[in-house]
Amino acid sequence: MYQILPKGKSGSRVKTRGEKNREERRQRIVESAMVQFRKRGFEKVKIEDIASKAKVSIGTIYNYFKNKGDILVAITDLEVNEVLALGEAVVADPPSDALMAIDKLILTYIDHSLTYMNKEMWRQAMAISMVQPESPSGTAYIELDEALRDQTVRLFKVLIKRKLVRADADAFVIGCMVWHTANDLFTSFVKDEGQKLDALKRTLKRKHKVVVKLIAP
Repeated sequence: MYQILPKGKSGSRVKTRGEKNREERRQRIVESAMVQFRKRGFEKVKIEDIASKAKVSIGTIYNYFKNKGDILVAITDLEVNEVLALGEAVVADPPSDALMAIDKLILTYIDHSLTYMNKEMWRQAMAISMVQPESPSGTAYIELDEALRDQTVRLFKVLIKRKLVRADADAFVIGCMVWHTANDLFTSFVKDEGQKLDALKRTLKRKHKVVVKLIAP
């Protein structure tokens, strides 16, 4: 049974012990997979390896995830949702200069991108979204991508409202263009093991300057 908090406090319900235990087991599974995927590579890690390090049975893992791809997308979800939270702060109170605002949002995405995932893990996650776009894992990855795109669009709506870019600028079109450019460059970045994060960021900044020139008030 769910326990309801007294009126006047947070409306969130208190989780039962069973729910907390399930969440804790799921977290152990995800953390186990994340450490091993980064260290040994996605393909080399078996479900048995993940279960052993997480101190759960193989059957328990399948209670939460259908396969390794689902676990990988759960790690991606962790990465992207933290990035979305950081991006939300930028959208709520962006710098008073359009270029600085765009740089801050997109580079926040980029700076956080290798916190939980490495390049090989990103390649695997992208492959799942392309090869199995209608699978639960593929759909989840695409939805995360769209959430980042929508946040970028909302930034441009704020910049238009604050008259930092032209009033007739199309926030959706410009936001999508900036996001897709960043996404395409990030895809190239994860494909190239030798490319450094700083090089990606410099390229993005150059492209942002061109965009701002086109939409300056």
